[in-house]
Amino acid sequence: MAREKIKIKKIDNITARQVTFSKRRRGLFKKAEELSVLCDADVALIIFSATGKLFDFASTSMKDILGKYKLQSASLEKVDQPSLDLQGTRIMDEITNLQRKMEIMKKGKLPLLTDMMMEEGQSSESIITTNNPDQDDSSNASLKLGGTTAVEDDCSITSLKLG
Repeated sequence: MAREKIKIKKIDNITARQVTFSKRRRGLFKKAEELSVLCDADVALIIFSATGKLFDFASTSMKDILGKYKLQSASLEKVDQPSLDLQGTRIMDEITNLQRKMEIMKKGKLPLLTDMMMEEGQSSESIITTNNPDQDDSSNASLKLGGTTAVEDDCSITSLKLG
């Protein structure tokens, strides 16, 4: 006959809770010891009861295992997370780089979109048409490549026609 599944929730009856705690604690210690023996693993188990009583198991020295744990967790923290100063520096460098590129674009020192596309072999009439040729580079422009999508930035509104 199979055992009945129990619902995992706090046991209200104090006596039943204490009995369950004792049985499960013994079972957990037995599993920890088996894991240590079968797999030659260093196992440390620390349990505090509801009354604050300490129960512990260590396959070797508890002090040695906790020392290994502290060393391992400290080295993982250093590797996994770059320092906040480094992250802030990277972000500030990226902002500065983007601002510099924007200034160069405003001065007309970077190639225009039409120049770059013509280098890739597209015809001039399929690239860009400008609504008003008297306006500067921040005018509205539409890209004729198929379906229409509006793109808005701080300089202009551009309609992209995508296939």
